Formats: sequence, structure tokens, C-alpha cells
Amino acid sequence: MLFPRLSTNRNTGSISGPKVNRPSLLEIHEQLAKNVAVAPGSADRVANGDGMPGDEEVENKEEEDKAGVVKFGWVKGVLVRCMLNIWGVMLFIRLSWIVGEAGIGLGVIIIGLAVTVTGITGLSTSAIATNGYVRGGGAYYLISRSLGPEFGGSIGLIFAFANAVAVAMYVVGFAETVVDLLKESNSMMVDPTNDIRIIGSITVVILLGISVAGMEWEAKAQVILLVILLIAIANFFIGTVIPSNNEKKSRGFFNYQASIFAENFGPSFTKGEGFFSVFAIFFPAATGILAGANISGDLEDPQDAIPRGTMLAIFITTVAYIGVAICVGACVVRDATGSMNDTIISGMNCNGSAACGLGYDFSRCRHEPCQYGLMNNFQVMSMVSGFGPLITAGIFSATLSSALASLVSAPKVFQALCKDNIYKALQFFAKGYGKNNEPLRGYILTFVIAMAFILIAELNTIAPIISNFFLASYALINFSCFHASYAKSPGWRPAYGIYNMWVSLFGAVLCCAVMFVINWWAAVITYVIEFFLYIYVTYKKPDVNWGSSTQALSYVSALDNALELTTVEDHVKNFRPQCIVLTGGPMTRPALLDITHAFTKNSGLCICCEVFVGPRKLCVKEMNSGMAKKQAWLIKNKIKAFYAAVAADCFRDGVRSLLQASGLGRMKPNTLVIGYKKNWRKAPLTEIENYVGIIHDAFDFEIGVVIVRISQGFDISQVLQVQDELEKLEQERLALEATIKDNECEEGSGGIRGLFKKASQLNITKPTPKKDSSMSTIHSMHVGEFNQKLVEASTQFKKKQGKGTIDVWWLFDDGGLTLLIPYILTLRKKWKDCKLRIYVGGKINRIEEEKIAMASLLSKFRIKFADIHIIGDINIKPNKESWKVFEEMIEPYRLHESCKDLTTAEKLKRETPWKITDAELEAVKEKSYRQVRLNELLQEHSRAANLIVLSLPVARKGSISDWLYMAWLEILTKNLPPVLLVRGNHKNVLTFYS
Repeated sequence: MLFPRLSTNRNTGSISGPKVNRPSLLEIHEQLAKNVAVAPGSADRVANGDGMPGDEEVENKEEEDKAGVVKFGWVKGVLVRCMLNIWGVMLFIRLSWIVGEAGIGLGVIIIGLAVTVTGITGLSTSAIATNGYVRGGGAYYLISRSLGPEFGGSIGLIFAFANAVAVAMYVVGFAETVVDLLKESNSMMVDPTNDIRIIGSITVVILLGISVAGMEWEAKAQVILLVILLIAIANFFIGTVIPSNNEKKSRGFFNYQASIFAENFGPSFTKGEGFFSVFAIFFPAATGILAGANISGDLEDPQDAIPRGTMLAIFITTVAYIGVAICVGACVVRDATGSMNDTIISGMNCNGSAACGLGYDFSRCRHEPCQYGLMNNFQVMSMVSGFGPLITAGIFSATLSSALASLVSAPKVFQALCKDNIYKALQFFAKGYGKNNEPLRGYILTFVIAMAFILIAELNTIAPIISNFFLASYALINFSCFHASYAKSPGWRPAYGIYNMWVSLFGAVLCCAVMFVINWWAAVITYVIEFFLYIYVTYKKPDVNWGSSTQALSYVSALDNALELTTVEDHVKNFRPQCIVLTGGPMTRPALLDITHAFTKNSGLCICCEVFVGPRKLCVKEMNSGMAKKQAWLIKNKIKAFYAAVAADCFRDGVRSLLQASGLGRMKPNTLVIGYKKNWRKAPLTEIENYVGIIHDAFDFEIGVVIVRISQGFDISQVLQVQDELEKLEQERLALEATIKDNECEEGSGGIRGLFKKASQLNITKPTPKKDSSMSTIHSMHVGEFNQKLVEASTQFKKKQGKGTIDVWWLFDDGGLTLLIPYILTLRKKWKDCKLRIYVGGKINRIEEEKIAMASLLSKFRIKFADIHIIGDINIKPNKESWKVFEEMIEPYRLHESCKDLTTAEKLKRETPWKITDAELEAVKEKSYRQVRLNELLQEHSRAANLIVLSLPVARKGSISDWLYMAWLEILTKNLPPVLLVRGNHKNVLTFYS
């Protein structure tokens, strides 16, 4: 036993008064195990990316407080917000100018094109939102759960930032309108710029107060602002039918006139303007469709609210935009002087001018600038409306509602991003407060960003970038919908069926095109920032699994490629070692895995295999419970390999199953890699038979064999077991300390504390935290004496190999595998400083000729080498000392039947058929000489090599006993650096031809 056994049937210590029955250490351990057990389902939630370890307590608390949480329906939560965000300042002060430039016809097309982008995005958003439960995070949540953390993390950060800066943009728009009113009344405080800063700062503080007060107050404010906005729009339509007076006529307003409609139907672009430049100015007015989705966490039923509210908001606002455009285009002329004296003179030729036909002469506007009309006056809607101040109120409502929506959206999206812990430095902002889990820290951050941009007052530069940030989000939402459909994942089952994958793709392309139309350099900046964040998140590889469509498409692509490979015949030029490695658990024989991975990484298949031997029910249970953990270990240690396991009645049967069934299509193993059985002399007979039998089985299945030997052996399972025990004891000690603190006042200072003192007698040293290299902590263990050389040997192939050689003893023509593996090793970063030295057998009198011939052969194979050695004395007898060592090695396994009478000899053969007979030893004496002699030559030439790659001797099945074969391998590789015994399956793996 490595640890002292604790007695659990007697009490230590005493206290005065009644006797207390103290729990045993075993009982406390069992109780602690129950207390720290993970809640049912939590592991699944973490695996699905729906939570992090430790979230259960938070979510349970949320469930308790659910009655007090404010949740919104589709009207107040989505419809109102989207309408307010889409109806912006553009409706009141820019739409008339757009109609003047583009005309009613192209103006409606511009609105239609913008709505096409937002409408397709709305359909894609609806499809994604109805494909499962939607949590908080809006656009970020939809994109990240569809395309994965790389896309979601990159767009989520810039989308949250765009909303934060949008707060400043809308507030400055409000402040500019207020400053214009102050100018008219000569009530300026300082100067226009500083007045904007003062008013903007005060406004954003008030909006922050409304937001922090809670979502309920913010929603009430939004409803009030919507009412004002609707009254302002209605006021405009009413104004169009109120008869115009002379003052309004002089400014170009004549009520509905067919002649004005006809004149304004076509475009009349001024210098420097065109269809796309006008479209670029209008398009931001159509954005804001994600205002409802951004507070998805505060909706009662996001799956119903987001599609219904978003699509209805797009429809209503589109009708309003088109209605205003047509009405203003049918009532107001493009140019007007504003002078009531500019009436027509009798006999004047109107030349088709609508204003002229209505009694006004605005012809001088062709030669000099005018202040009124669609092209010149941004306050056309105020002039047309029934009551001008209501339009001003509408402008205030549009700007403040958009600012308020952005001020709420930015923290909500940012909080969801931080909760997923994609950017670990931002985890601070994940915390929520109150029953609604309000992101107060996010509000403060958004406030700081908004204030900074208000004070900078350079929004004209930043505005195009912000518009492109929103468009990038729209593009990715559309692409998410397309990608999920294209991946054909069975999990893609949106309840909202009004979408089409190709329409979504068209929407994504259209969004990207519009980004360049609006501002090409802003589009480039957006792509650069998004690409940088994408690379960052990809590099960090956040530990989440959201079942993204990227995963689904990867599977489909892999499946298609695997099927396509089956149609292609194997070719020698495309041969690569595809290895099945008998590591057991991959962490138990890391050195064996490391050397195999060195020549399969990025080029061939590597499968770590384990055979569970014993009762099938128990074996299958143990096997299934460890599959995910062992594959995760490979991923954590950046080993590009698969893990596979089988349950079998015996080890050899399990390996047979793996050799036959592993792989898929053309991606099937062609090389078996096993560790050398170092303890073969003490091993049971069945283990030796299985070991040698596996080699024969591999050749029978036409699979090459690589046997790896290092001086200390590979198996470090005992070290890992002790490490696990130490960690468990350390956890138990910490848990006991916590239990003592909790029970100290109840149990008294004697009972539990005495028990703890007893437990503390273990004198456990706290182990150093694990590192990715898995074995680096072993040195800190102080329990027992471990073989430090074994630990060091287990990591020797992880290290960069210094300058040295890889000695290749190519003694048999096995197709070239013995030569190919060391060549691949020299291409690796850790082995690139090692040069190849080639050793081959030859005749003493033809050494130079054979050396030249081998150099020519290697050159044709394009194998770089440092030197070639022809060994002419390879077939001579070994010296007596070496042969004596071999004879002593096999002595315990010899039958010595020649020294016994015939009856006794026959009886011994029947009882111990596995022993080496004198006849067998004599028959293969030359081969035995050869193995011993090869070891002498290896000691002479390759003792200082970094690695020896040697042709594996093959024992004919049934003619050479297993113990003799193991003795050959032992004497061949004894007292040498790491050795790879390689034997191909006699299929060519090297070719001369290109």
C-alpha cells in the first residue's frame, strides 16, 4: 500500500459530558461525495453550451425570483422598439430631399431596395429565432449559436460597440435640433459645438437613468415616444390635405397636384449625386430591425415575438416611408424661392413647369441657389404639416427612442457575449443585477463610450463605420440561415417556414454590396476588424459546443470527401503511414503516442487503441465512460489522433477486431505500432502468445508493423494512479476543512477536530497544478520513490531533438516503409536537426560499388541522407561473450530434450509445447547468430544516435517459438538508444516517378 490505512472503527479524543457518536472518515467521505455531486443534467447543459459549471445556483435563484421578472410580449417588446428604431430622423428631415433627388419612382425603388435587405434579414432572423429556445443576446446569440463562437464572438463585440456609439449619434442628432431652436430664439448658451456637448451630455445621463431604473420604465418611455411619433406622422398626412396658403405656396407646397406628381416622378440628381449616393444616405433609416431581438432575454416568448413583431414592424414602417415619399413628392416642387412676389406674369411661357402652371415663377432657381423646395429645405415636413411643432416633437421622439433602444441593446448584447466567456478579459461585465439580471456594468460602459463620442463630436467620420457594423451583422444573420439550411443538419427545424436558403444567401451578398455602396473604406475597416477578431477567437478556441451549422457542414464535407476517396484507387505516390497505436489509454503511454504522432501529424491517420478484457458488461461500461475523456485528452494535448476502444474476451481478439474494423473507406490503418514488451521474461505465457500473435495477425491482414523500444519502457499508469490518489486526498482534505468549519459550533471543538487531526496525519503535500504536458507535475510528488527516469523518458519525444543522427538499418526490402518513416521524421520541427545515416548489408569486396548504387537509388527516391555505410561483416558469427549472453537469456525457456530419453522428451513436449527445443534452436542458429551480431554492430556504429530505425526480423508462424522470437528482439535492441523495429507489408511505398 502506498498510503497508511486509516482505522475507522474506533474514536480518538474525548469531550466532557454525554458521549458523542462521531462519524468515521469513510462516512464523512461518503457524505461529502453526496454534497458535492453535480446536479442532474448539469453536465449535459455545459456540453451543449447552454451554461457554465456553477451556473446552476444562479439559474435556480432566477427560477425562485421568476414571479417578479418583467417580461414583454411581442407588441411592447418587439413591434414598438423596431418601429421606433426604424423611424428615425431621416423620415422627417432627409426623405423629402431623397425624393427631390431621385424622384418618386426611384425614391420608392430606393426604399424598396433597402427594405429588401432588411426584409430578407427579418425572414432569416425569424427562421433562426424559431429553431429552438432563444436566450438573451439578440443578434450575437443568433449568429453565435448558428455559425459558432468564431463568427458570433467577432460580430458580437463590434455589434455591441456599434450600438454604444449609435447612442451618441442619436443623442447628438437630438442636441443639434435643440441647438437650432435655440439659435432661432437667440438663446445660445456658449457656442453651437459646446451647446451640443452640454445638451447631449445631459440627455444621455437622463436616458441612462431611465434604463437603469429598469426595463419596465424604459418600455413605458418607449410607448410614450411612439405615441408622439405616430401623432407627428399623422400630423404630416393631415397637413397635406389642408389648403395651402400663399406663404407655403411660395415655398413650394401646393397640396396634391397631378402636375407636381408627374414632374417629380423622374430623377433630377444634382452635381455629385447619383442613385447609389442617395441610397447610401437613406439606407441607415431602414436599419433598426434587430431592436426587439436584442432584448430576446426579456421577452416572454422570443420564438413567437421576434418573427411577428419584426416582420410587422418592417411592413408598417415601409408603408409609412413609401406613403410619405409619394405624398411629399405629389405636394411640393423641387425648387422654390420662398418669395410671395414670384408669381407668373401674363403671357409667360411655363415650359412644362408645374409651379408655373400653378401661378408661381421659380425659374431663377435654375441659376442661383434657392432655400425652399424638396431639394433645398430639410424642414419640408414641418412646413407641410398641420402643426409644425409636432414635427419637431416627432424628431425628438425619433432620436430619443433610437438612443434609448441602443442604450438598452448594447449592454444586453455585451452581457450575453461576456457570459459566454469568449473574451476572458471581459468576464467582469457578465454580472447582472436584480430580478431582470440587468447589466448595470454594461450600462456604465455604454454610457462612457457614448459620452466620449458626444464630447469628441466627430460623428460624421464614425457614422459610416457604424452603419457598416450593423450591415455586417445583417449579412452574418442571413448567412447563418443559409449555412444552417445548406448543412442539412437534422437539428435545423425552424417553426417559421417562410424563408429560403438561397434568398438568405442573396440577402447576405446584398448586405456586403450595400456596405461598399455606403462607404468603401468603412467596409474595408469593418472586414479587417471582424477578421482580426475572428482569428483571435479561433486561436483562443473557447471551450463551448453550441451545435453550430459549421459543425454540421464540417461533418457533411468530411463524409462527402471520405466517400469520394473510395472512388480513387490507391497510388504509391499518395502512400502515407496510417497507424493504429496500441497505447491503451493515450495518457498511459505518452512516449509511444508521441513518436507515432511525429510521423503521422498533418499527413496520416493515427488511432490510439485500447482493448478492455474481461466480463463484457463491465468492460463495455468502463469503455463507454472513458471514451469522451480520453479523446478530450488528445485534443487538450494537441495530438491529432482518434481514440478507439473495444471490449473482448482476450487481448488478441480485441486487436484483431481493431485491425479489421478501424478506419473508414480509404482512411484505414496500414501500420500497427506497438511498444516493446519489456517484461516478457516475467509475463504469463498467454501474454507472450498474444503479443507475438498480434504481429502475425498484422502481417496476415497486410498491415505493416512498428515495434518501439525505449530503455525505460512506456507504461506510466502507476505514476498516473498515484497522482490521481494524491489529488483525491488533497480534495478530501480541503473538503474536510470546510466541513469542520461548518460543524465546529454544533459538534464542539473536540469530536470533528480530533477526526481532522487524524486525517491530517496523512501529511499530504499539495501537488503542483497540472500543465498541458501532463507529466510535468510528477516531480513534485513526495509519496513513495518513483522512477524519475521513467517519467523523463515518457516526455523525451515531446522535446526538440538536438543535432544528431537517425540511423536507418535497412536490411530487408519491405517496400520502403523502413526508409519512409525516418525521412518523414526529418521533416518535423523537433527532428529537423537530425541527419539520416543509412546502413545496409553488402559484400566486403564490393563496398564502394554498392555504396554508389545505394546513393543513386536514394537520389532517385529523393531521400536526403548524410552518409551511407555498407556493412560487409554482417553475417559473421558474434563473439563468444555476446553469444553467451543470448544463451543465458533463453536458458529458462529451453526444453533440452536431447539430454533426456525419448519418452521423457515427448512428455515434456506435450506438457510445455511453448518451450524452445534443441532441434528448433539448431535449425535457426544462423538467424540467432545474425540477431546477436546485429546488436554488436549497432553498439559499434549507432550507440550515439538519437534514434535507430531497424528492419524488424519476422518469425515464420509455427516454426519459431514465441519465447525464442522475444529473445531475438531482446538481444537485437539491448542497451541501445530508442529503437524503431519496422517491417512493411511488402507493398511499395516509394517511387522514382513524379
